[in-house]
Amino acid sequence: MKRLALALAALVALGSCAPESDRTEIYLQRFWGECGALYGKTIDVSKAEGECGIITALINKFNAENRDIHVESNVVAWPGYAQLSAQIAANDPPDLVTVHQGVLTDYATRGLVEPLEPMLREAGIDPAAFTEAARRGVTKNGAIYGLPWDTIGGLFHINTKLFAKAGLMRGGKPVLPNSPQELLAHARQFKQRTGLPYLIQSQVNDPATHVRNLYTFLLAQDAAFFPDTRHIRIDTPQAREIVGLLRQINVEQLGTRNQDTPAAINSFLNGQGGIYPTGTWMIGAFDQEANTPGRPLHKSYAVFPYPRLWGRPAAFVDGHSWAIPKGDRSPQQRRAIARLLKFFAEHNFDWARTGHIPAFSAVLDSAEFKALPHRADIAPLGTIGRTLPGAVERQGAIEGIVGEELQAAVTGQKPVDRALADAERRSNDLMSKLD
Repeated sequence: MKRLALALAALVALGSCAPESDRTEIYLQRFWGECGALYGKTIDVSKAEGECGIITALINKFNAENRDIHVESNVVAWPGYAQLSAQIAANDPPDLVTVHQGVLTDYATRGLVEPLEPMLREAGIDPAAFTEAARRGVTKNGAIYGLPWDTIGGLFHINTKLFAKAGLMRGGKPVLPNSPQELLAHARQFKQRTGLPYLIQSQVNDPATHVRNLYTFLLAQDAAFFPDTRHIRIDTPQAREIVGLLRQINVEQLGTRNQDTPAAINSFLNGQGGIYPTGTWMIGAFDQEANTPGRPLHKSYAVFPYPRLWGRPAAFVDGHSWAIPKGDRSPQQRRAIARLLKFFAEHNFDWARTGHIPAFSAVLDSAEFKALPHRADIAPLGTIGRTLPGAVERQGAIEGIVGEELQAAVTGQKPVDRALADAERRSNDLMSKLD
């Protein structure tokens, strides 16, 4: 189907403008939504906003500047892996595709995507230029399988107006806790002085929320909670202490309850709590509110990595990457893909305007990046961010199981000990059935 579409495109080109018949066609597949009506003709990337706008403008710009190549884009519903797997099974994969770094393991382990070092060399991209977090994210069993595009992870998004009312601002910055006990003390003080919850939490239909918390604070303690590629170990004293803290927050009603992600976002936007622990992808929307007079967040927004409650500063992160599914391609197509990868690498700063952490150290350390709103405060995510071990498969499915059990523990549907034991047993059962 893909090849038929490209053939038809080539026929149209022949009928409209003869030189275009010599163009090399490559087929790119991505998520991040469809916004052609707004950005379909935009080539000035600085005028594009948001994930969809920026990636659309970047592809438009590449096509405009490389007349001998045409990138045909297909936008899939997030995350698009069922469609990608079907395309691979039908021997009709895209030439370049967006893959989360945690999911990339599943495709790399089965030999469904190409090791990328040869293509990176052709593109003149040195993996040593990647940030630590980005390099770990695309390295599977010692080989690189994707061009890292960013690092994404959880952050503390903070309402500074309410923090000031609670007496938790010092020198114009929020005071964040340095231990579980201090977090509870701050949360109680916040609730007493503001009458509002310290934490806004998306606990309904969002398994990633508590998994992100658990993984982050286990990584901070250097816990080997994946002792090998077929087992998870979270029925441990360390995990019980972390989940016990999350449970206590619910017991004392120090956080919102019974909210899904849209409700939690709405609560934060309307000034109904102090901290919303969510991802890098929300910075743009929240900063826009902070710059809108009359809105509850006006001049009242800050964002930082998770505080160090145990061990050392750490963050569980993932990231987006560009991968090449295995398939038959002409030398011209391979050269075109290399040029596109080089273009993406050269425009990593443009993508960083989404709120995600850059994949390249030079961009992360640049004055240009740190001049963007809040970026100097969140830049440590590029160094303290840690992924799961690169050989662990079915990370998304494991997240779903563990998240379901953690939600039961935090909301009181199950004792913490039982929930962690069930999460470990169910996850290990899943991994035992992998080929």
